[in-house]
Amino acid sequence: MGINPVPTIAEIVVAGEPAAWTNAGFAVADGVALTGAVPIRLAGSAAGRKIVSWALRDVASAELDGLPTTQAEETAALEGPAHPNGVTRLDHVVAFSPSLERTVPALEAAGLDLRRVREGPTAAGAERQAFFRLGEAILEVVEHPPGTPAAEDRDGPSRFWGLAFLTSDMDASAARLGPLLGEPRDAIQPGRRIATVRREAGLGLSVALLTA
Repeated sequence: MGINPVPTIAEIVVAGEPAAWTNAGFAVADGVALTGAVPIRLAGSAAGRKIVSWALRDVASAELDGLPTTQAEETAALEGPAHPNGVTRLDHVVAFSPSLERTVPALEAAGLDLRRVREGPTAAGAERQAFFRLGEAILEVVEHPPGTPAAEDRDGPSRFWGLAFLTSDMDASAARLGPLLGEPRDAIQPGRRIATVRREAGLGLSVALLTA
């Protein structure tokens, strides 16, 4: 019996402007920033908000509890260049859900590989997160913090939030982005540092940089 291939990300479409991403130190060609094996297609602000959609390879269904998804044709994964801001690849995609009890089974039914569910408070107030492996990147699904309107709407869809990229050198990234990058701090994962790209960069969604 053959082993089913693990779903991977073929493309992410973002409502961002290529010029803004170039200014933030990403290498952009023909409206695409290739981050590791994942192309980030920059569709412009008129395309919508944040992550407009993504395409997945080897997924059993495009029904991912509200996350706009298409099933990609079988295409070979590319390998992106190092970016002037130090980014080497996409580390994880962040989505929010009002109920992990509903979202996790829906994603597993589509073939996504659940690695773990984390219980415990975060700096943003969330208390539960689920992590799915999608090739070299992770999908992090965060349950809305208790008491927020989104958490109370248990029937609401899951929604994309932002992206986190791996940087080879946080200090070099901070020097390249200057005031567009927030102060680096310790990440939840021991030994890692994280910094958030400021809204003034105009990337169209929440973007963070992480060390390995």
